[in-house]
Amino acid sequence: MSLLRSLRLYLAAWAGSSPAGPFLLQAPQPWHTFHTGPRLSSSASSKELLMKLRRKTGYSFVNCKKALETCGGDLKQAESWLHKQAQKEGWSRAAKLHGRKTKEGLIGLLQDGNTTVLVEVNCETDFVSRNLKFQQLVQQVALGTLLHCQNLKDQLSTYSKGFLNSSELSELPAGPEREGCLKDQLALAIGKLGENMTLKRAAWVKVPAGFYVGSYVHGAMHSPSLHNLVLGKYGALVICETSERKAGLEDLGRRLGQHVVGMAPLSVGSLDDEPGGEAETKMLSQPYLLDPSITLGQYVQPQGVSVVDFVRFECGEGEEAAEAE
Repeated sequence: MSLLRSLRLYLAAWAGSSPAGPFLLQAPQPWHTFHTGPRLSSSASSKELLMKLRRKTGYSFVNCKKALETCGGDLKQAESWLHKQAQKEGWSRAAKLHGRKTKEGLIGLLQDGNTTVLVEVNCETDFVSRNLKFQQLVQQVALGTLLHCQNLKDQLSTYSKGFLNSSELSELPAGPEREGCLKDQLALAIGKLGENMTLKRAAWVKVPAGFYVGSYVHGAMHSPSLHNLVLGKYGALVICETSERKAGLEDLGRRLGQHVVGMAPLSVGSLDDEPGGEAETKMLSQPYLLDPSITLGQYVQPQGVSVVDFVRFECGEGEEAAEAE
């Protein structure tokens, strides 16, 4: 049975249930130690500084002690020194790991007001994708994409949609509380977790009044530090036009997103199109995932909304084809 068919059966069987999935968070991995230097004073104030730097940065006691010794006990300088050393280590490791396959990873979905973004960040193993440090990287990429989209000065009379490739993503600012670009955060994550990683792609959608973005993430879990960020292996956005805000619109959007994830349409199509079978690629002509006796168009029409566009991300999509070539 194909992976896509298995996914369709799973989605249909669990329709209406919570999309929460069994993700487990792993503890952050220890980082390399630096060379030893002059010994830090053993006074109570020095120990307090060491504990404070450790809590704030997450680096090992050995690294934090070295940073304080190097910076004469200045907490702010020690934090900056730690990040610079970690970045150097990360870029060095990234160069060594470059070219290794990154088929695993996570899709991140983030909504804020009238803006929704979908991002994909890849790593080598599913084990690392479950690590909190990797999930924090996905969060940074989603936030960077959201800020980029919100900074676009456009007057919306209809919806707007855009995509960012790996190079464009890498150059986005890391955010108000982070230095440098997203590629610098990528290098830090590679240095800490020891696997090759890639910022693969991002999509964003902005809508004015009269439009609604339905969303769904398969195998979803919420970020522990950003409540409106959802992580998973598949993600979909469905852009709908509606004359008024209706009750149950969020649930309708989730069901449309489930259909896009499970049936993988290539275009929206029209309500006038003839119904198709499982091989149909026009969304509105496909058998509705949760009730194959009708088409998606027949399900949507009585709801008082019009489906106008969609975005679908599948983690690792295209990697197998590229490897075969």
